[in-house]
Amino acid sequence: MPRINRIALCAAALALVSMASSACGSSPPSAQQAPAAVPEQETPAGRRVGIAFLGDSITAGLGLFSQEAYPAILEEMFQAEGYTEVNVTNAGISGDTTAGGLRRVHQAISGNAEILVVALGGNDALRGLTVAQTYDNLAGIVEEAQGASVDVLLVGMQAPTNLGEDYQLAFRAVFGRVARDYAPSVKFIPFLLEGVAGVPELNQQDGIHPAAAGARKIAELLYPKLRDMVDQRLGAGGGGAPHE
Repeated sequence: MPRINRIALCAAALALVSMASSACGSSPPSAQQAPAAVPEQETPAGRRVGIAFLGDSITAGLGLFSQEAYPAILEEMFQAEGYTEVNVTNAGISGDTTAGGLRRVHQAISGNAEILVVALGGNDALRGLTVAQTYDNLAGIVEEAQGASVDVLLVGMQAPTNLGEDYQLAFRAVFGRVARDYAPSVKFIPFLLEGVAGVPELNQQDGIHPAAAGARKIAELLYPKLRDMVDQRLGAGGGGAPHE
């Protein structure tokens, strides 16, 4: 066969091979190198900020429905402002003292608590505890919380008037002293019953335990400081709606 014809036959064969390859659907190099699609990942659930309340009968809501106790009202207030990541645990027990609170603080913060509200002391004098014992117990509660990286809101109480002015003054001073000694991780509100104590329409018939309206007033007293503490835990701006 002449040389020119052999060359022509080879060229034709190469053309046929190329056409066959194209007909079989071979992908161009650029398509073969494209990365595989990455499946979308589920957004992880937002972490929750737990607030535990360590208190006595006022915190427990003696004489009220559970939803009328001030911790439950506070949870509603957070929800109303869009703080869906906040949940509340009411660890109030009627008749409890600071000594009892110290014994059970570990249990109160053992869940997802990042903030502990301490509202104890009203029963200490009735149970025969000294001012020094009240201080030591409150300090122990704070230290337990700090060791677990839990922030504390300490809420003060006042002693009954029948125990004398000297005891009243010393008792009232205990709470502020604990707050100063353990600052800045401890925030402080001087009196749990501010604006409630001695107001008949805000208290039950015994004149000691808040009625539903009194419990709401307590919640309103605590809410601004607690909201600031939650915002700090969640980061700048917090998890709820903007507020002044």
